[in-house]
Amino acid sequence: MIRISAPVLLLVLAAIAPLAAAERPYGMVSRPVSRPYLLMPEAAGGRFPPLLSQTGAFEDVRTLKPAATLIPYALVVPFWSDGAHKTRWLSLPPGKIKFSPTGEWGFPDGTVFVKHFDLPVDDTNPAITRRLETRLLVRDRNGGVYGVTYKWRPDNSDAELLSTSLQEDITIKTATGSRTQTWYYPSRKDCLTCHTANAGGPLGPKTRQLNREVTYPSEITDNQLRAWNHVGLFDTRLAESGIAALPTLAGADDGTRSLEDRARSYLDANCSNCHRPGGDTVANFDARYDTPLGQQGLIDGAVVIDQNIDRPRVIAPNDIWRSILFMRVNTTDTIKMPPLGRLTIDKAGVQLLQEWIQSMPGAPVLAPPDISPPGGSFNQSVTVTLHEAEPGAEIHYTIDGSEPTRTDPLYESPFSLTEAGVVRARAYKAGFTRSITAQQVFVPGG
Repeated sequence: MIRISAPVLLLVLAAIAPLAAAERPYGMVSRPVSRPYLLMPEAAGGRFPPLLSQTGAFEDVRTLKPAATLIPYALVVPFWSDGAHKTRWLSLPPGKIKFSPTGEWGFPDGTVFVKHFDLPVDDTNPAITRRLETRLLVRDRNGGVYGVTYKWRPDNSDAELLSTSLQEDITIKTATGSRTQTWYYPSRKDCLTCHTANAGGPLGPKTRQLNREVTYPSEITDNQLRAWNHVGLFDTRLAESGIAALPTLAGADDGTRSLEDRARSYLDANCSNCHRPGGDTVANFDARYDTPLGQQGLIDGAVVIDQNIDRPRVIAPNDIWRSILFMRVNTTDTIKMPPLGRLTIDKAGVQLLQEWIQSMPGAPVLAPPDISPPGGSFNQSVTVTLHEAEPGAEIHYTIDGSEPTRTDPLYESPFSLTEAGVVRARAYKAGFTRSITAQQVFVPGG
C-alpha cells in the first residue's frame, strides 16, 4: 500500500483541478455569426419590417424559436418591468465585443439585441402568461442605437410594429376574481431615453451582469463569460481561472452576498443608466455598482429636489422617510423613479432597499402620523383623527398649514373642522428622530 503525505496530495490535487475545470463542457462549442442588422435597417431612418416575423430574429414566431445564429443570455439582476418575464438574445455580426471587466462593453455595428416580454396573468398560477411585446435594439451604422417595439397579436401568430407608445389594460385573474394591470409599450423615442450614448447604448450585457451560470439549449450549464470567451466573442482572451474573480452583481435573494451588495446591485440595474457622471438627471448620485460606495453620493448625499421633506438625503441612514431615493422608488406618482419602464411598484425591490437603509447606524425614526379620513371635500364638517404607531409618542399639529413644532397643540383626541384647513402633524419621542410632517387638506361643507 502506497502512502502519500498530505503536502504531496495537495500538490497533486492542485495540478488536477485546472485540468478538471478545463475539461468541463462549454455551453457553446462554436461561434454563431449573424447577418449584420438581421433584416433591420442600418439606421433609424430606414424602413422597418412591419412584422416581427420579417425581422430575421426568429425562425418561427409562433413557437418563439429564435434564428439559429442568435445567442441567448440572461442577467444577474434584471430591470424591474412590472413583473414581466423577459427572455433575451444577441445577434452578433462579424467582429468582436470590446470586453471590459468594469463599465460598458462595445459592440460591432449591426449587432441586434432582442428582448421578449411575457406577463403572468393568473395570480394563482404564475406559469400562465401572456405574450405582450418583443423589442429590438440595433447598433446602427454610426455607432449609435435605435429601438423598436413589436406588439403581439392576441392569437400569438405574429407581432406588429408600433409607431408610437401605447397603453393597454390587461386583466389578471386573482383568487377572488380579477384585477387590471396597465401595460406601457414604449415608443422609439422612449427607447433612446434610457439607451443613451452616455450609458453605452445597450444596458444589460456587461461583465457584472453576465458573470453567472445559465443553461444553454444544449442542456449544458456554463458561466456565460466562460462560454462566450471559449468561442472567441471577445477582443480580449480571458484566462478561465480568473473569470470567477471578475465583478458580478448580487441577486436580491442571494443569501451568500451582503445586504449592501444586493441593494447596490438593484440600484445599478434600475437606476445607473441615468444616474452616473454625465447622465441626463438633476440628481447628484452615481448608481453604478462599479463606483465604490463612499464615492457614490448615496449615503447622506445631498438632494436637489427635497419633496418638502425636512433634512432630506438621497439615502438617510436608518430613515426611510427622509430617503428621497426610497420615496421615489416606492410610489407610482409623478415623482416615481425610474420615470419610464414601470407603472407598478417592485415590492421585493422596495423591501430590499428598506432593509438596507434600516440596517444602517442611526437613532430609531418615528413614522409620520396617520391622518384620517384622507383629505378632500366634504358635505359637512369633518372630524379628524391622528394616530402614531409608536407607543408613547406625542403628536403636535397645526390646521393652518404651518410646520408643527413642540410648541403647537398636543393631539389628545379627534377634533372637528368646519372651515377649510391644512392639517399638518409631526410625532416626537425621546430617543427617536422626530417624524417628517404628515399633511392633508380638508374642505368641509355645510
